[in-house]
Amino acid sequence: MAVSVNTVYQTVLYIINKEQRGYITPAEFNSIAEQVQDEIFQSYFPDGNQQNRKNQTNAQNDTEFFDMFKDISYKLYPFEKETTFTYDTPNDGWVYSGAGELYKIGEISTSYSDVNPTVSSIAQLSSKKDYSKIIRSKLTAPTNKHPLCLTTTTVTPIFPKTTNQLLLKINPKPSATTINSLFKPSAPSWGFTIGPLGQYLFSPSGTSGSSTVNFELDVSEKNNIIINILKYCGIIIKDPTIIQAAEQEAQKVEINEKS
Repeated sequence: MAVSVNTVYQTVLYIINKEQRGYITPAEFNSIAEQVQDEIFQSYFPDGNQQNRKNQTNAQNDTEFFDMFKDISYKLYPFEKETTFTYDTPNDGWVYSGAGELYKIGEISTSYSDVNPTVSSIAQLSSKKDYSKIIRSKLTAPTNKHPLCLTTTTVTPIFPKTTNQLLLKINPKPSATTINSLFKPSAPSWGFTIGPLGQYLFSPSGTSGSSTVNFELDVSEKNNIIINILKYCGIIIKDPTIIQAAEQEAQKVEINEKS
């Protein structure tokens, strides 16, 4: 379940305006919101690694609803998708040209339908150095049962993308490939229209270029989002008391989650 961007913004405004400490415009809020969501998303990986070490030493609480490793994994599920990559002849490799920003790739599934029966296999990901060595050797050359994969980038962006994309070179070339992929959450945005007095009014559709996008993080992250946004708000309006209070609360949350 997503976190309402309007609820977060109104809560932040209420807290910083309670003692007339200042105001955060929608543009400032949206920039901070994107940064905070990205920081929380990025934190799942080192936190998950830390919790996994507890699993390895049997120190993890595996009681239902209290297993922190499963909890972090659960928060990542909405961003995990099986995606189909397509072959791009000019770049001589496989690319993902769909919507969303690709963040990480996992298991690489390949299919070879040009043989009978069709062969389905998992490609092994390799470094560029090892890839070059393996494909040149007759003894270790990859086969359709044991394909080899190398990750690089496209030489030029593939429309409609404007930046170079992840490019997979798979040897031997499969008929199709599907990859377990992890995507970054979409940037949150508080959409608005301008009222008769020049005030900002919340609007799901907003004006051109400012439509509402909720936080895509799990609803359990609502408090973390608000606390971390307040920290940045304190910097913008130059109020150290807001920064200190937000940092202290954030430290309490972090200690409680990792202890």
